Amino acid sequence: MRKIIINVFQYIFFLGLGIFLIWYTTRHLTKEEVEMMKTSLMNAHYLLVIPAMILILAAHYSRALRWKILMEPLGFQPSNVNTFIAVMLSYFFNLLVPRLGEVMKCTILARYEKTPVDKLIGTMVAERACDVICLLLVIFITIILQINIVGEFASEELRKLFLTKAGDFNVTKLIIFIGIVLLGIVLVRFIFNRYSHVGIIQKVSSIFRGIWEGLTSVRHVKRKTAFVLHTIFIWSMYLFSIRIGFYAMDAVSHLGMRASFTILSFGSLAMIVTQGGIGAYQLAVQKTLVLYNISEVDGLAFGWLLWLVQTLMVLGVGFLCLLILPLVNRNRKHEKHATHQ
Repeated sequence: MRKIIINVFQYIFFLGLGIFLIWYTTRHLTKEEVEMMKTSLMNAHYLLVIPAMILILAAHYSRALRWKILMEPLGFQPSNVNTFIAVMLSYFFNLLVPRLGEVMKCTILARYEKTPVDKLIGTMVAERACDVICLLLVIFITIILQINIVGEFASEELRKLFLTKAGDFNVTKLIIFIGIVLLGIVLVRFIFNRYSHVGIIQKVSSIFRGIWEGLTSVRHVKRKTAFVLHTIFIWSMYLFSIRIGFYAMDAVSHLGMRASFTILSFGSLAMIVTQGGIGAYQLAVQKTLVLYNISEVDGLAFGWLLWLVQTLMVLGVGFLCLLILPLVNRNRKHEKHATHQ
């Protein structure tokens, strides 16, 4: 009962946060700007969205094949179809209920491929750890490729933080900032050492241990080259889907790979913040495109376009996978029965 209450609270909290962020991004828009945003979305070249959707689907299929590679050391060889369906349904159910997708992903393979759920959880930890490293690498590349844009943005924020209105350097603010950071580090270490027996502390610690174990478990992978190539392919498809997506809206059609990297970086972080990235993703894209002199209205419209493309694709393909899953495995059962005869 307690677990159900916690899950319901999480669902309400993250969905509420998403709704709040939608309100936050649109609260200052005038009626004219709202109409402009609607016009931008209505006039978008939706045929050009189809190649972007195909690239995202290709990334998801590659993710399924990469997951199979992680299962090989455990002695499991599920079918490509069932593994892909499990991956798509994990995204589908995550849109409906936070973290339900991870449960369904393992449950589907456990049911149709007879793979133990507890062992599959270890492979998922390895996947997450790998994706965290990839995201950090993407963020690093983003900064290196456009140090001028990111640098100007960072320096402007630092100027607001550490300079007075007259433009003089405020030493007091700097000392306070450094003091707060150091105090925070000391406080976190004290809490983790002093209250290591508390449930929430143990849970956070287990997350970090899980990431580390996941990273180190990759060394047991038999086909390391294939694993790395799939990982590169997955994130490349995400990147190119954004790049192609620019052509779907005239206001951003001139943007290139650098802006794609930036949206991939901040958009990926935003997808973690709320359920399905709703509200947070649109805000991240809007604020990112301002750096490239795109108006907030056009930036928000493009954020909605990208989010809708990804979400509708997951809902559509996920629902289709839900329908064909029993059919696919019914045919496989008939094949196995015929083989035994």
